[in-house]
Amino acid sequence: METSDHVLIVDDDRGIRELLAGYLEKNGVRVSLAANGRQMRAALENGAPDLIVLDLMLPGEDGLVLCRELRAGKFRTVPILMLTARNEEADRIVGLEMGADDYLTKPFAARELLARIRSVLRRARMLPPGMEVTESAPMLCFGDWRLDTTARHLLDADGTMVALSGAEYRLLRVFLDHPQRVLTRDQLLNLTQGRQADPFDRSIDLMVSRLRQRLRDGAREPRYIKTLRSEGYVFSATVTAMGDPQ
Repeated sequence: METSDHVLIVDDDRGIRELLAGYLEKNGVRVSLAANGRQMRAALENGAPDLIVLDLMLPGEDGLVLCRELRAGKFRTVPILMLTARNEEADRIVGLEMGADDYLTKPFAARELLARIRSVLRRARMLPPGMEVTESAPMLCFGDWRLDTTARHLLDADGTMVALSGAEYRLLRVFLDHPQRVLTRDQLLNLTQGRQADPFDRSIDLMVSRLRQRLRDGAREPRYIKTLRSEGYVFSATVTAMGDPQ
């Protein structure tokens, strides 16, 4: 990790803040600290960090409220790594749905946090320059389809739900967040699974094929996901963010 990387830690536990700051700084990371939402906003006035480590269980405004605020404002593209003392599946899912990029349960080793930070930053930097994430919205509409991002349901023109696997949902969200952009197989694999492709890895092609089937999108003349030979894929439809599902 380069010394220019800047991480903002938002945690109400002073001991944890200082411990993490000391470890990260020893590993070449510039660190800013905040104990609550007010201090976080004050720190952000000095500019966007490369990543925010955000505790879920904060006094007053909790991490979910702050995550939602960040994703709705000018810092919506800053990666967020959420921390929590509760090892509940529901908390993890809600945090990710609010826009967190990764999730780590306390207690954890400082080196594990550093590894997660590196992984999240690597995924974020796989995107082409200037690419932004669609603002968080309960419903994303494209063509004859609607994606309910809260329930993670794909709905057709008649309102019939089409089941998606977790991997299919993640891939569709990447496409919907970055329409009209060419995404390579390496980028798609990194963004959806957090790993690099080997020379013979065709898992993304298989996943795209399955997603096309869900969207009833023909491979020869696709309406939504187009293949660019030797480059990757592009989601060609217009995506509209809407309010609460009807």
